Amino acid sequence: MLDHFGREIDYLRISITDRCNLRCIYCMPEDGVPDIQHTDILSYEEIVRIVRQAAALGIRHLRVTGGEPMARRGCLDLVRMLHDIPGIETISMTTNGLLLDGRIREACEAGLNGVNLSLDALDPDLYRSITRGGDVEKALRVLDEAQKFGMSVKINVVPVRGVNEQELPKLAELAKNSPVSIRFIELMPLGCGASLQPIPTEEIRRKMEEAFGSMEEDRKRRGYGPAYYLRPEGFQGSIGFISPLSHEFCGRCNRVRLTADGLLKLCLNHTSGVDLRALIRNGADDLLLRETLRTAIERKPERHGFNEPVEDRESRHMNEIGG
Repeated sequence: MLDHFGREIDYLRISITDRCNLRCIYCMPEDGVPDIQHTDILSYEEIVRIVRQAAALGIRHLRVTGGEPMARRGCLDLVRMLHDIPGIETISMTTNGLLLDGRIREACEAGLNGVNLSLDALDPDLYRSITRGGDVEKALRVLDEAQKFGMSVKINVVPVRGVNEQELPKLAELAKNSPVSIRFIELMPLGCGASLQPIPTEEIRRKMEEAFGSMEEDRKRRGYGPAYYLRPEGFQGSIGFISPLSHEFCGRCNRVRLTADGLLKLCLNHTSGVDLRALIRNGADDLLLRETLRTAIERKPERHGFNEPVEDRESRHMNEIGG
């Protein structure tokens, strides 16, 4: 499925809840945000119906997100339902991991192919401070268990000036003896992140070279998103970079998002989209749903516009959009 700019859109991120068991400093205020009412979020059956029509149009890769997706009861039941949809090739989950502790076998059996584990520090006190209450030991247990079960494992790190600079080489070293991908994601000026200072990718890359020496491009495919990967000598895994601000990748963007309350969101930094919840609950049949998806995706914005004025700039927190 192509948009008007010739980009192939084959990746759908599905937020199933705005709720989370943590309050990471760049994602949510310490006292949280007003929860979406349960009746206002898509049911699992509604999500499956949307994905069936999206798959018919060429969506092949799914990522289940939140908030924290495991905070919604039955999350792995949804994974199982999505796994059975013809045309869907991979399903992964972005998670802090704490609620997956002891449930990786169940997740694999449901059809989950990979986890993107949010992990911004290894120091227990700093992790607890960044997440406002998290237990890093649980996250590390999930990391180990996912590898034992053969899952694709990526570790998402958001570098924040004055917060976790000293942790970055320690986190990268997790990829030395394990085939995991450590991805440094530039902090985006959305919600709580707008009040914090990002660290540019080039600065982080210099830190990695100082710590581990020169790095070669890792050409092995490690997912369906915008990261590029490098590998220091002697590393089993890779160090990846996602750089929406310093190295804009809009020209090869392949994704759209479905928010928990049913908005087909065409770009992270734009509010424009289509209310699929209203469409479904007003009685649309599958043909209308599919054509609505097609028409919307065709008009996906060309660029995110983080570095310039945008008329419909997104102002919600990441947990409300889908992390």
